[in-house]
Amino acid sequence: MTETTLLKVGIIGTIIAAICCFTPALVILLGVIGLSSLVGMFDAVLLPALAIFLVITGYALWKRSRPA
Repeated sequence: MTETTLLKVGIIGTIIAAICCFTPALVILLGVIGLSSLVGMFDAVLLPALAIFLVITGYALWKRSRPA
C-alpha cells in the first residue's frame, strides 16, 4: 500500500470508529433494524478497532514524513 492509501484507510477507519464509539448513532441504527442485542459487545470490538486505526494513521503519517 502506498502512504496515501494507508493514510486514507487510517483516517476513514478512525472517523467511523470514533463516531460509533462516542455517539449513539450505531445504537440507534441497530435499534431501528431490530439488532439491539448486539449493543453489548460494542466495547469489545469498537475500542480495539479505534486503537488499531489510530496506529495505522500514525504509522502512515510517520512513513510520509520520513525523507525519501
